[in-house]
Amino acid sequence: MADEKTSTVRWEAEEYIQHDKNAGWYIGLVMIGLVLVALSVWLRWWSFTALVVLAFISLLIYVLRPPRKIKYSLNSKGLTEGEKLYVFEDYRAFGILQDDTNFAIVLMPRKRFSPAVTIYFPKEKGEEIVDMFGARLPMEEVKLDAIDKIVRKLRI
Repeated sequence: MADEKTSTVRWEAEEYIQHDKNAGWYIGLVMIGLVLVALSVWLRWWSFTALVVLAFISLLIYVLRPPRKIKYSLNSKGLTEGEKLYVFEDYRAFGILQDDTNFAIVLMPRKRFSPAVTIYFPKEKGEEIVDMFGARLPMEEVKLDAIDKIVRKLRI
């Protein structure tokens, strides 16, 4: 077994899980966009009209763009995502999320207004990854907030 200080776990995963969307999803998106634009034009809320159009275009680009493959490495210093290093000292705990057959580590920050970091990993590397995080951070149950639940429900 390798020395804990020098051991490194490496893997590659997609930056987010892309959910399949049928034609009904896109039709619903267009219908909601059209209703909001019609309402804002009728009420003469021009800035809201521009906001709805920009949000619609942004969401469409986001859901049509395939996720990037990112290289990760985990060692005694922290987690490296591409070129970015997340040091263990910046996080108070970690948790595990399972979305169907996909697994993710969620790093919970010490700073109040910092966002949590979600990192997907392959099942076959899971035990090794969880053990390395568990040696440095306490494990907590991950609870999805209202926004995360809405995003999952909408399959974004």
